[in-house]
Amino acid sequence: MKKWLVLVAACLLAACSSSGENKTYYQLPVDKGTVQNSASSGQDLLWVEQVTVPDYLAGSGVVYQTSDVQYVIASNNLWASPLDQQLRTTLIANLSNQLPGWVIASQPLGHDQDTLNVSVNGFHGRYDGKVIVSGEWLLNHNGQLTKRPFHIELAQQKDGYDEMVKMLAQAWSQEAVSIARFLNQQL
Repeated sequence: MKKWLVLVAACLLAACSSSGENKTYYQLPVDKGTVQNSASSGQDLLWVEQVTVPDYLAGSGVVYQTSDVQYVIASNNLWASPLDQQLRTTLIANLSNQLPGWVIASQPLGHDQDTLNVSVNGFHGRYDGKVIVSGEWLLNHNGQLTKRPFHIELAQQKDGYDEMVKMLAQAWSQEAVSIARFLNQQL
């Protein structure tokens, strides 16, 4: 009888440990579009210097808000690469698609460039079926600073991490459109 209990306990432990090893990795998709940058004199230059995230978003786990004050960092649903890098890369790609004729880069472009820094303080799913993307950006244009907050909430159409990541990417893309609109109107 004791051998039977030990065998059952061992099987249960093995089942629990193996189910915990199924990890899923996520990469933010980039909007498909045509990058239409072309070299010409007097061209608009934008250096996306950095996109920062707070510590709770900087880990490898996808974040989900379970109540007004509680957040869970997933241990099996992980970012394929650091979130701040993914946000910066997709922001550059999305701005490049939205701003034909501009050179948008991750490296300094020279003395006549504009500089954009973004601080993301919310990039997570929430218990009510919405995703939250929030923060602020700071643009330096010819020594003049412009600071704008953003807060986007989108409802998920389906359950699950796949849908949550797609909706987070859509909200981030919407903020890129908003930044591009500002650049086109103001500069």
